[in-house]
Amino acid sequence: MPEPTDFVVAPVPSDDPEKKEKPVDQKTASKPKPDAKEGDEMSEEDLQLRGELEMLVERLKESDISLYRPALETLRTLIRTSTSSMTSVPKPLKFLRPHYPDLQTLYESWPPSEDKSLFADILSVLAMTYSDTEPRGTLRYRLLAASLRPSTSPLADPGDWGHEYVRHLASELGEEYTLREQAEVAEAVAILHANAAKARAKANVEAGLTETPEAAEEKEKEKIVSEDEKKNVPLPVGTLDDLCDLAMVCAKFLLGHNAEPDAVDLLEELEIVNRIVELVDENTYARVTAYMIACVNLLPPQDDVAFLKTAHTIYEQHQKFPEALSLAIRLNDPGLIEKDFHAPGNPLMKRQLAFILARAQVPLHWLQLSSVDDDGEEVLEDLPDDLQEILYNSRLSTHFRQFGKEVGVEEAKSLEDVYKTHLETTRSTAASVDSARGNLAGTFVNAFVNAGFGNDKLMVEAEEGSSWIYKNKEHGMLSAAASLGVSLLWDTDVGLSHVDKYTYSSEEYIKAGALLATGILNSGVRSEADAALALLGEQVTNKSVPLKTSAIVGLGFAYAGSHRDDLLNLLLPFVSDDEVSMEIAGLAALSVGFIFVGSENGDASSVILQCLMEREDSALEEKWARFMGLGLALLYVGVQASDGYDATIETLKAIPHPVSKQIQILVEMCAFAGTGNVLRIQSMLQHCGEHLNTSEEPKEKEKEGEKKEEEPRVDDTFQAFAVLGIALVAMGEDIGAEMSFRQFNHLMHYGDPVIRKTVPLALGLISASNPQLPVLDTLSKYSHDNDLAVALNAIFAMGLVGAGTNNARLAQMLRQLAGYYHKEPDCLFMVRIAQGMVHMGKGTIGINPFFLDRTIMSKTAVAGLLATLTAFTDAKAFVLDKYHWMLYFLVPAMYPRFLISLDEELEPKPVTVRVGTAVDVVGQAGKPRTISGFQTYQTPVRLATTERAELATEEFIPFASVLEGFVLLQKNPGWEREDKMDI
Repeated sequence: MPEPTDFVVAPVPSDDPEKKEKPVDQKTASKPKPDAKEGDEMSEEDLQLRGELEMLVERLKESDISLYRPALETLRTLIRTSTSSMTSVPKPLKFLRPHYPDLQTLYESWPPSEDKSLFADILSVLAMTYSDTEPRGTLRYRLLAASLRPSTSPLADPGDWGHEYVRHLASELGEEYTLREQAEVAEAVAILHANAAKARAKANVEAGLTETPEAAEEKEKEKIVSEDEKKNVPLPVGTLDDLCDLAMVCAKFLLGHNAEPDAVDLLEELEIVNRIVELVDENTYARVTAYMIACVNLLPPQDDVAFLKTAHTIYEQHQKFPEALSLAIRLNDPGLIEKDFHAPGNPLMKRQLAFILARAQVPLHWLQLSSVDDDGEEVLEDLPDDLQEILYNSRLSTHFRQFGKEVGVEEAKSLEDVYKTHLETTRSTAASVDSARGNLAGTFVNAFVNAGFGNDKLMVEAEEGSSWIYKNKEHGMLSAAASLGVSLLWDTDVGLSHVDKYTYSSEEYIKAGALLATGILNSGVRSEADAALALLGEQVTNKSVPLKTSAIVGLGFAYAGSHRDDLLNLLLPFVSDDEVSMEIAGLAALSVGFIFVGSENGDASSVILQCLMEREDSALEEKWARFMGLGLALLYVGVQASDGYDATIETLKAIPHPVSKQIQILVEMCAFAGTGNVLRIQSMLQHCGEHLNTSEEPKEKEKEGEKKEEEPRVDDTFQAFAVLGIALVAMGEDIGAEMSFRQFNHLMHYGDPVIRKTVPLALGLISASNPQLPVLDTLSKYSHDNDLAVALNAIFAMGLVGAGTNNARLAQMLRQLAGYYHKEPDCLFMVRIAQGMVHMGKGTIGINPFFLDRTIMSKTAVAGLLATLTAFTDAKAFVLDKYHWMLYFLVPAMYPRFLISLDEELEPKPVTVRVGTAVDVVGQAGKPRTISGFQTYQTPVRLATTERAELATEEFIPFASVLEGFVLLQKNPGWEREDKMDI
């Protein structure tokens, strides 16, 4: 055996070895380092240019005045030719930078002349290289150059110096304007200080001291000015008007060079964005308006309205009527809506506008022109029959059923088609029994799934006597009879005859359900006959509470958003009467809110506020007070900070009862609904951060037999509305919605029980009919929560998120939940409801309140969603008790998600369209595609919430700006089919 070899291990030092310094060569060290510019090995051309520039600078220093003008002209030419392409720093600017201080000194020594103006113009360009040490030098010399020119020979356009110079000037203009505004405020403060100092000095003089008031005033002013940094002192040249004029010149250049966003931003900084109307032309207006509209959600109040009005004016100028009308609807301005509606001379364009207004459910009296009769009284003129039929939505039901037939969902669906119980993983082996709760769930599922088609087997086409109504008990019969209205939604002719037979029933609940059904089937549809008012108006005074409430709520459904004064006189007495129960008063206030949504109606708000002030505390503590508050809040949907809103908030603050705080939050969140206003979201988060009812006494004392009086619980319902408020304000804007999603996760972790149970509802509201994967996964997690109130609301929110989408993943989740909760009747009931909502209208009806490419918020839809969610803030007291009919509050938000193309005779016209996910292309160069991952279909076609459609060929010209809902087409006279074209 050989002996083992010994290896020597070298020790490893802990520190890194130091680098050996190279020996310095004495010859090279003694040589002076070349100048940085020479180190770049300048070419002969560069050396020649530098020499020429230095010679020109020297000429300007000479005493011979005749040399100045040629030298300046040559300098200008050399700088301009080099700045025309901005691939690198222009050589003349690079070489002239060291001479800039000398040139400044030289400039000051020249007398005023046109040569000095030209000199200032050149210095303005050179100042770009000194922007870090001399702020706003470019703007200063530009203004000086302009002031030295005679009015007959104005200064050359700033665009001649190149794009970079204009951008530099634009940024400095914004800074200067802001500083001048701040200086005005600072000056006012300085004057106040100076006056105070003067008064003190005067008192000193009277007391025999030496300082005079004038000296004290100057001293004080100097002191305040000296405290300001030199950089933040406004330039001493040019007025605000000069700044605005220069900004307009820069904006014109930017618009002409595909920099529309920069032009809009510049004019916005100088608060003259309305003047961009003078600058846009047919090539730039579309990109300017698209950018302005995209900015609206990110701007503070007043600025957002100014942007919308400016964009509206631009569209009006270029006769883009559908776009202008959509902005008028967003502004909620009756005068503008009427003007835009009557502006086009083309009757087909008027019809297209009528379809947009019918979708937005704009009050009809806003559109009627007024004339003066023989007695001198103002009379509203009737609209033409064809427009009236469109505005009444009379043919919505016919078109919807035709659409269902085209997409193959005409056949009625049974409950088993929706539940698919054979796929459920239920552990119980018991035979399926008809339970009252199960049948009640079946009522809603059948209604939602077959909504609008009017052919369901349980109610509409059931044989006499075997109707599903009789499989329910008492108040269950009310919901069952009312479900007839949802099945026959929008079909006023056939619907009323079906419902009519139940109005004569001896059973009180069935009769009440029939009244509610009458209101529901008239939702979103108007008619000359006013059948709903005739049938429900007489039952409003009925002594029976179910009949009375059904009639009142039915009127709210039928006339939502109509702003009709005759209904105000009918319903307000129930709100103001102290002897009426809080239930009837609350629902009457809610119906008034539905009818006058977003109107700021002074009579309605004053009566509801009066009622809240005069009612006893015991009445305001009832669960119905929240609906009275919601009725008041709905009057202010989307109005933002108006005078009426401010007055209402101040009045509510004067009410001593805790319900006042709830209603303040409701009014605030409704006023800013869909605006994405960050400050309002922060104030809602502040309310959510309060921890109430958390002080827990130790339980040891209880064991010893000491009974201590319980402290009264603080009402924390306002926090539930604050959570909903975050969703309501943020839902109009994608970034805000994404940010709020993170906030909801925090609230779920750290919030009190009332907040935790409301978070799922807020998620449902912010993502209604828009099943995004993160939201679905979050709700799926919450639906298994230990707190059943959280789980219940999460299940309902899953229904809201998937409403009318037929989402397979969501349907699978709900089937699993049906197995998981098979022993929890309340949760199972809610799972069934959610299943019905996911298949709403067999996948053709959505509840998202935004339409027309998600730009306009439907106020009636917001009212419907909020009323439903308000009922779920205390599900045990409302939906899971005997008020399950409140699920029908969703009806005003239900609307078909389709694209139907019509010809000039308003008959369906199948055309080829591409449907894909909408892509935001605002501010992008060229003409990028507005949809991605598209598929080609024949119209009619279903559109999801985030999808967009465009015509596949140019054979037809659409009258609408957005292909959604009903779109009129006109044959393109210049189009020829490829196979017919001459080769």
